[in-house]
Amino acid sequence: MRIISYNVNGLRSAMNKGFVDWLSTDPADIICLQEIKAHKENVDFARIEALGYETYWYPAEKKGYSGVAVFTRIKPEAVFYGNGIMQSDAEGRVIRLDFGSISLVNAYFPSGSSGELRQAYKYQWLDEFFEYIYKLRQERPDLIVTGDYNICHRPIDIHNPVSNKDSSGFLPEERAWMDKWFDSGFVDTFRFFNPHPHQYSWWSYRANARANNKGWRIDYISVSKSLEARLKDAAIYPGVTHSDHCPVYAALDLELQ
Repeated sequence: MRIISYNVNGLRSAMNKGFVDWLSTDPADIICLQEIKAHKENVDFARIEALGYETYWYPAEKKGYSGVAVFTRIKPEAVFYGNGIMQSDAEGRVIRLDFGSISLVNAYFPSGSSGELRQAYKYQWLDEFFEYIYKLRQERPDLIVTGDYNICHRPIDIHNPVSNKDSSGFLPEERAWMDKWFDSGFVDTFRFFNPHPHQYSWWSYRANARANNKGWRIDYISVSKSLEARLKDAAIYPGVTHSDHCPVYAALDLELQ
């Protein structure tokens, strides 16, 4: 099972920049997208489905905002839209697909960068999401949680940890939540294989940040500790440039029944 998580910062915009051509190179079996900013009926999805992907969409109620989608060549046994929490579901932040004993959750975590109100909501959402996952694990212990987490976990994950110590996305409370997340039994698939610095998945559009690799690693594929022995590979693809983010990748050796 090859998985990609990718915040496309507007799927229609990404498609205008060659997203479907990239998809035709067969980068993964399952493509998890965040911030699609579109409803299915407003996208030329036939081009995507012609490549053999089934498409599942969970857009925000507000047009041009947020939203998640999953394109998959492995047929899911069940699909669940939302996590049952009203504001999160209105913003189209969570979709879950079940493949045999595996549940894949694709999530777009809120950003708090626009001000105190959204930062407060981000903390609320993190607590609610942790509880949602905790309950899900009682029934479905083998989880893969992909998405734009909007948090750099450690100093190695951000180009300048000192100057960003007070920035949303690298605040002590957010990083403590990430500690709790991984301590609760999840594996950071990228760090499982790659301990090296200067590996990022998002760059500001300002000050030529991407060309200078002044980025943040805020996109993750986490797996339950029970799946750790199945991990085969993980990577970040900074050369894929349809968005201010780039895709992150993980491969697992799974027999789906």
